Order: sequence, then structure tokens, then C-alpha cells
Amino acid sequence: QVQLVESGGGLVQPGGTLRLSCAASGLTFTHYSMSWYRQAPGRELELLATIDDFTHKTTYADSVKDRFTIWRDDVESTVSLQMSRLEFQDTAVYYCNARDSRAIWGAVYWGQGIQVTVSP
Repeated sequence: QVQLVESGGGLVQPGGTLRLSCAASGLTFTHYSMSWYRQAPGRELELLATIDDFTHKTTYADSVKDRFTIWRDDVESTVSLQMSRLEFQDTAVYYCNARDSRAIWGAVYWGQGIQVTVSP
């Protein structure tokens, strides 16, 4: 079974730093582009960052490009997101996403989501 398991969420103060990790299993990790999304209460699902499988090119949403960093470990089959200078607006459920890049409409998998709360 394909599984994406997020970890590292929790409560952090404004201005703080938090690192999320996603462990993938049941798939050939190097075939997948990996992304982080988030959804805050009452807001749309938001794509934050993507790291490609082939080139390892990274792409960031404008709102987080100066604060968040995505990277992947193709040996451990993990993708991480370091979030710095966190703001209350960053409070959301964060999701790990995997997309098979061998086809235009390849298989897509999602993690269960993990809560990040920014509060004094």
C-alpha cells in the first residue's frame, strides 16, 4: 500500500521555525514529484512548494518563497519543508503530496495531513 506520513507539526510561536517531514513507502520514490500543500480554516487548498523528480527543480508559492525551503532525500524516500519566520497566517493543516511524473495524469497520493499552529 502507498503511504505518505507527515511528521513534525505542532505549536510554534510567531517568528519561529518548524520542519515538516513526509515519509513515502509503497512507491518508487524517484518517479514522483513531491509537493507540500496546506489548508487553513475557511480557505482554499494552497500549493506551497514542489520539488521535481527528474531535475529536482524547486518551485514556491510567492507567499512563502523567502521563508520556506523544500528538499528531498531519494535514498530515504522523504521530502521535507523547513518553515521559517512563521506567522499566524501559516496556521493550517499541511499535506504531503506525491505525483507520478512519468505521465501527464499520473497517479497522485496524499498524506493524512498534520496540524501546524502559530500562536503566542
